[in-house]
Amino acid sequence: MSSLPLRADSGTGASDACLKWSTAERAVARRAFDLALRRELEAVVKETKDRAAKIEESTDLWELERFLTHRREEIDHKYDYRYCVLPLVFATLLREARLSEDDLRGLGQDKLDVIRLIASL
Repeated sequence: MSSLPLRADSGTGASDACLKWSTAERAVARRAFDLALRRELEAVVKETKDRAAKIEESTDLWELERFLTHRREEIDHKYDYRYCVLPLVFATLLREARLSEDDLRGLGQDKLDVIRLIASL
């Protein structure tokens, strides 16, 4: 399964406000990010197969295409691997149960605190 393209830093200087990520934390973050993305894509594949099996008319085919386009846009928006926004991404994925706190084990307490705070909002 291929991964979605990663977004580059915007060049706005926002990276100056980023939390500092150690090499070990970067590895944990990448593993958690990829795990959540894989889970989400597997769910989309399952739902797509279920919907495709129910296609009876040409209009159903176009509805499937709209569904896939919508899900792709949602996923593209949600999965942003810039370190400055990873706490927000992980908080969203925790709220959606795409990740558990165990999946984030190895991140520093500073990052976990920010993620938990955002997830609680």
